[in-house]
Amino acid sequence: MQAKLLLEDGTLFTGRSFGAEGETTGEVVFNTGITGYQEVLSDPSYCGQIVTMTYPLIGNYGINRDDFESVRPYINGFVVRRHEPVPSNWRAQYTIDELLREHGIIGISDIDTRMLTRRIRHQGTMRGILTSGSLSTEELMERLNSSVSATNQVSHTSTSHIYTSPGPKERIVLIDYGAKTGIVRELSQRGCDVVVVPQDTTAEQIRRLHPDGIQLSNGPGDPKDVPAAVKVIEELLGEYPIFGICLGHQLFALACGADTDKLKFGHRGGNHPVKDLQTGRCYITSQNHGYTVKETSIEGTELEVTHINNNDKTIEGLKHKTYPAFSVQYHPEAAPGPFDNGYLFDQFLTMIREYKEQHPQKTRQAEMMAAVKGAN
Repeated sequence: MQAKLLLEDGTLFTGRSFGAEGETTGEVVFNTGITGYQEVLSDPSYCGQIVTMTYPLIGNYGINRDDFESVRPYINGFVVRRHEPVPSNWRAQYTIDELLREHGIIGISDIDTRMLTRRIRHQGTMRGILTSGSLSTEELMERLNSSVSATNQVSHTSTSHIYTSPGPKERIVLIDYGAKTGIVRELSQRGCDVVVVPQDTTAEQIRRLHPDGIQLSNGPGDPKDVPAAVKVIEELLGEYPIFGICLGHQLFALACGADTDKLKFGHRGGNHPVKDLQTGRCYITSQNHGYTVKETSIEGTELEVTHINNNDKTIEGLKHKTYPAFSVQYHPEAAPGPFDNGYLFDQFLTMIREYKEQHPQKTRQAEMMAAVKGAN
């Protein structure tokens, strides 16, 4: 069956349909990863987007139960050069076509993804409409122009209930803006007692969980679309050690008085070089974001730039000059991508332990006894 992808600038791609049938709109982006398409499909940060894979062969090793980064894919559409319908890998349990059909996601193959990627790089990220139907170009453009871009992606991808991954060591409250499973995995591997809370959890509700530290997760969309999250971070800043990742990094910056802006075509892939300004070392990182913290907005805040992108010099890491808080724009939990940056979770735990040594807390029993004496 034929499928069509029409960009808002009028560029039309005609290919073959796979996955579900139907019609969808969304922001068309590209990912430069060679492997890891299952993790890309299940990354909540892609919510509402039509994702293009630049690697030409997708589906060759199938889909398995272990490599998901969320319980379901959140993308609106999937674009590939060649779709392999018969995977060849001992871990494969079903095909990418079956996964897309199960979740109602439209796929298109047999188009020139190099041309599409170059179009996005030159013109900037554009909205598009993807269909397996037979509508004319004029009808597709009319439907695309009448569609509205979503601004509530975080509420769609966040958990609606608190859940835990118990551990014997530090209690970390992970605020879920669309968190990848890899973040919980990395914290759990270090023995943390992880409590995952919804994106609209208040600062007071978080305090009642008595965390040792707070993890701000990745997530989709514009950070300015979730002002309530910024307010919560403002309230908690200085009370607990904080570590932000991706969207969490941008929200942390906004909470500290900085500003964010949209990139021309975003950073998405597993091969982005990032320089640590303290050590001079360059790390290869996994990234997936369309927004960045504006460099000029750092002036006058208590923030210090710790990492930059070696390609375009955008900000990739921040830390607070006074409070125990830092963030990175990239994904230290990887999946997909290199695991070179897992040391950041160790730095977070070291920060928590040092903070607790410098700020010993009264036991809950002592607090209750003091309250009783005060009442008498």
